[in-house]
Amino acid sequence: MSARPFAKVLIANRGEIAVRVMRTLRDLGIASVAIHHAVEAKSPHVLMADEAVEITGETPVAAHLDGAQIIAAAQRTGAQAIHPGYGFLSENAGFARAVAEAGLVFIGPDADVIALMGDKISARTFAEKHGVPVAPSALSDGDLDAFIAAAEKIGFPLLIKAAAGGGGKGISIVRDAAGLREAARIAASEAERYFGDGRIYAEVYVEEPRHIEVQVLGDGSGNAIHVFERECSIQRRFQKIVEEAPAANLPAPLRDEICAAAVRLASASNYRNAGTVEFILGADGRFFFLEMNTRLQVEHPVTEMIAGLDLVAAQIAIAAGEGLPVAQDGVRTQGHAIECRICAEDPDRDFMPETGAIRLLSVPRAPWIRFESALAEGQKVTADFDPMLAKLVVHGADRGEAVARTLEALSNLHLLGVKTNIDYLARVIGHPAFADGRLHTGFVAEHAGALAAGAADARTRDAALIAAALATPAFRDLALGTPEPHASIGFWRN
Repeated sequence: MSARPFAKVLIANRGEIAVRVMRTLRDLGIASVAIHHAVEAKSPHVLMADEAVEITGETPVAAHLDGAQIIAAAQRTGAQAIHPGYGFLSENAGFARAVAEAGLVFIGPDADVIALMGDKISARTFAEKHGVPVAPSALSDGDLDAFIAAAEKIGFPLLIKAAAGGGGKGISIVRDAAGLREAARIAASEAERYFGDGRIYAEVYVEEPRHIEVQVLGDGSGNAIHVFERECSIQRRFQKIVEEAPAANLPAPLRDEICAAAVRLASASNYRNAGTVEFILGADGRFFFLEMNTRLQVEHPVTEMIAGLDLVAAQIAIAAGEGLPVAQDGVRTQGHAIECRICAEDPDRDFMPETGAIRLLSVPRAPWIRFESALAEGQKVTADFDPMLAKLVVHGADRGEAVARTLEALSNLHLLGVKTNIDYLARVIGHPAFADGRLHTGFVAEHAGALAAGAADARTRDAALIAAALATPAFRDLALGTPEPHASIGFWRN
């Protein structure tokens, strides 16, 4: 960038993504404004920001979803732009429109494009119109009998989805006609409950599919590029837990075809800023458009690590009207990167969310490791927000080295005080099928037995607990230090 595009940016988010955006703002010499509910007043993202504004609501999440209050905070602090991060209001067309109407810059796509891509049915129709492969489907317009008849014509298995869905909610797999009616009824009910929109649709379900997504950047005038693809096939209940770039064992011609389809969609929609076009890839090489996420993705660091691009800086430059940061022929990749999502959950209890206070946080350090978090020792982990705590991102010269380095990093990542999925992720990364790149969205279910934790013997458990406790300075000083008044008197015996 030739000069600072903005003097001050408010981040309409929290936690690790707020910290991530602030790092780039600081590098660019741009002041940052954080928002927070009272329960997170001393969180790292608040302490790191140049300014912080408290927002209120019936719940912490409600506060973060109050667009009018957030826009008022930006105006009050003199911010010229708002970065939405991901989640919360990042894909809310109404919020993006309100930001623009308030005379501020929304660091993301235009509201009309968010609305177009946020509705799965309109997005599919648009994609098909512009030559992007779309799976055969049937739409429910409220007539359940007509929907079932149309769905049965497609053939089984089917995937039932909410038209306004996202985040894995409102999705089910139906393998025969007997279960279709009840699945449709439940899907419509969940769609109404989660999204306030009861429309659903059915599409052909690809057995053992891979989930491939393409990072795109657009300038809003029909010019768009891709920053290659990411593999997001390791999922649990339609939620990604491990991502990597580039995709494993993906033939170059197929990669080019998928990336070209993503750019075609972004160009046709006059997409502005960063976005991700997601596809389902079958074992036969056929791929279908899944959806477009009109925001920065949780897994964007793996793309940054192989491409050497700061995607947040690119977002800011595009929002400031500076155009694309690089031409397509200037996009190069090097090596391989893997991201693991560290969550406060108990894999031994069906991944139930966990709460507690962080008593110890020890993070491995190396030039090839990025630990994305907003964590600090003593910090409380509550049920107020999503259970994802951090992201461990590791780079290697090739996929084999990236896998080995990820396993080493996971073994040296220690977080005490709240249960996490760290050991479970190590079992995923260390599984032979993962090492071979034999990936699909049913990987976790297929290998559930091998991924389950074995019972640790009491001796090993006790040794681990003692070692962890001794690594905590406060405990070590208490256990091994000389008590007063003897410490002041000196070393002597009575």
